[in-house]
Amino acid sequence: MKNIKIIKIKNKLKKKQYNWLITGVAGFIGSNILEELLILNQKVTGLDNLSTGSLKNLNLVKKSVGHKNWKNFKFINGDISNLKICKKAINGVDIILHQAARGSIPKSTKDPISTNKDNITGFLNLLTVAKDSKIKSFVYASSSSVYGDSKVLPKIEKKVGRILSNYALTKKTNEEYARLFYELYNYKTIGLRYFNVFGKRQNPDGDYAAVIPRWIKNILKNKDIIINGDGKTSRDFCPIKNVIHANILSGLNNLKNKNYIFNVGTGSRITLNHLYKTILNSFDINKKKHKLIYKDFRKGDIKHSLSSIKNIKKLLGYHPSVSFNIGIKETVNWFKLN
Repeated sequence: MKNIKIIKIKNKLKKKQYNWLITGVAGFIGSNILEELLILNQKVTGLDNLSTGSLKNLNLVKKSVGHKNWKNFKFINGDISNLKICKKAINGVDIILHQAARGSIPKSTKDPISTNKDNITGFLNLLTVAKDSKIKSFVYASSSSVYGDSKVLPKIEKKVGRILSNYALTKKTNEEYARLFYELYNYKTIGLRYFNVFGKRQNPDGDYAAVIPRWIKNILKNKDIIINGDGKTSRDFCPIKNVIHANILSGLNNLKNKNYIFNVGTGSRITLNHLYKTILNSFDINKKKHKLIYKDFRKGDIKHSLSSIKNIKKLLGYHPSVSFNIGIKETVNWFKLN
């Protein structure tokens, strides 16, 4: 289904150039946003310390957008926990899309201090310099993990539960800082609670890799597929294109001066068992040379997750224009070629 609002916004961007800052620009989500903005002839500054992001992602974007559009991009190799770097990065910027984070529940359990430094200190640095410099649009990545142990489905922005992980706590702290910055300084922000984003350039390697790229790689390599739990766990798996659109709509918002938080998902949920079958069916050859293994449920994870996207539809005109099935097919095809 076509997203009428994002089509209008894209047409506007082709005629008017803004200066955007993307933190975490060399990561999965950041590099995808970068690619879209450069295609739309926007100027972009990217900030990344390359701890989880990679120059390979940036080179893939460069190849995709072409030399002319690539000239609109400036890269800063730096850390958001460094206040001076944040001040340097926002110079001349109109819109901030803050994606940088230590984004893993297991990693935050293993190393809460580093997670706090990256996700809270870094966020506060960037928010402070944005407020002081009167940056007109500040958009940041939150997470569906802030819903914690709430069993309410679908997840509604105002109803959260008890936090279950260090990572979720850092994201909830970001939201609280954003709220206070509006109440204390009248500085408007938009937080986007992502629901299980997937797509091209998502890292399939390492102990903390997301399930979709890891499973795709394992099927390609004829390695075992591991499901934590009984496979009936469900998630709102959201194709990356929808997250890109949510960021652009938020960055160019005309909302009244207020603090906002929106869910970003598809409004539908898929079990891990169904996810496995869908990925397998997206291969055009028989790839069932691996074993499917069920293991213990992971600590800190929730059983079910489903976004209510009523608010972001109403206030920003967001619509998930890429479905789960199409997103899986596109992602599988990308990994087969790369």
